Amino acid sequence: MKDFSGQVLFLDRSDINTDEIIPAKYLTENTKEALRSHVLEDLHLEGFDAETDIAGKNIIVARANFGCGSSREHAVWVLEVNGINVVIAESFARIFRQNMFNCGMLAIELSREKIDALFRLGTDVVAHVDLQQGQVAARNSKGDELSIPFNLNPFDRELVLAGGWLAYADKKY
Repeated sequence: MKDFSGQVLFLDRSDINTDEIIPAKYLTENTKEALRSHVLEDLHLEGFDAETDIAGKNIIVARANFGCGSSREHAVWVLEVNGINVVIAESFARIFRQNMFNCGMLAIELSREKIDALFRLGTDVVAHVDLQQGQVAARNSKGDELSIPFNLNPFDRELVLAGGWLAYADKKY
């Protein structure tokens, strides 16, 4: 099972699409590793610099409709190869969300109020996701803490616990 804790990257925008997560010109790459350096390079967000802001981050917190656009798995793969195994948002594009679970990663949907509370913690935040308890615990550098419950359907939880769809299928079939 992947690690679901670490530094948080806050992306304060809705509708971050798969072309911004990994530009289409890199879809011909034949390894996940070849995608690594191109994560979020086309995301234009005030104050965000893909070259400096992503390193060391393991969790993304964003607004609504994360992963919209085309249905490419590369958008999830580039996050995974960069050590980002959790995305927390108000909502996700359906196919992107399922691709996250299929790769053994977490797509956690929270209400706007809970997302706002995470953003209010500031930018220097470490979070831990307890999959068994359905809890996100976040703490900023000042010591302010926040604990937020979340729900996953049982099948998605099984996919994550197994390490993704292929591992799940190997165990079940």
